[in-house]
Amino acid sequence: MKILLVEDDLDLGQGTSLALQHAGLDVSWVRNLSKAQAQMDAQTFAAIVLDLGLPDGDGLLWLHKLRSLGRTLPVLILSARDSLPDRLRGLDGGADDYLVKPFALDELLSRLRALLRRSGVFRADALACRGLTMDAEARQAELDGKPLTLSPTEFQLLHALLRRVGRVVTRAQLEALALANAEVSSLDMHMSNLRRKLGPGWLRTVRGIGYVIDLEPRTHDAAAD
Repeated sequence: MKILLVEDDLDLGQGTSLALQHAGLDVSWVRNLSKAQAQMDAQTFAAIVLDLGLPDGDGLLWLHKLRSLGRTLPVLILSARDSLPDRLRGLDGGADDYLVKPFALDELLSRLRALLRRSGVFRADALACRGLTMDAEARQAELDGKPLTLSPTEFQLLHALLRRVGRVVTRAQLEALALANAEVSSLDMHMSNLRRKLGPGWLRTVRGIGYVIDLEPRTHDAAAD
């Protein structure tokens, strides 16, 4: 599920982007309105998290433009403008929610999930990371928009890793989740097949412990992959 984050502050943008990714969302982060518009023209997003004070214009004016063009996706404003008139102007101007800076990341995530649920696009069993998406209920997985053909065991293994993206999943956990009563060698075989289907840079082996899908791609390391 793709989210467009428009935030010019470097530290806040990085922290917010990582928090959204940890929550299983596919985030495109830009720092000005021209890049935000380019992203909107090139991709389809489920929601926008929008700062107002941006280097090349006012985010609220850009939001007015989106709404005038019929773009109905949920928009959550993040802003230091905390007066009641400012908040009302944002909501009346087309935003679905308004969160004042500084804010708690957990509250941002909760509000964003609520917006996605109301828009009908949020699925608790839908996972995404770096162009890799998975719908557990539909038993479908895609990489960069192309379907992945996975065996039931490979699907279960990938699902276990995507649910814990950025964290190491131990061999014992993977075997319990997807390979009940299987021999240890079976895990190596299935992980090898899964790595081949995903391509390089996806499954990182932590020797003697387990496997991880990193939030950010790592430089290739044959010993780690």
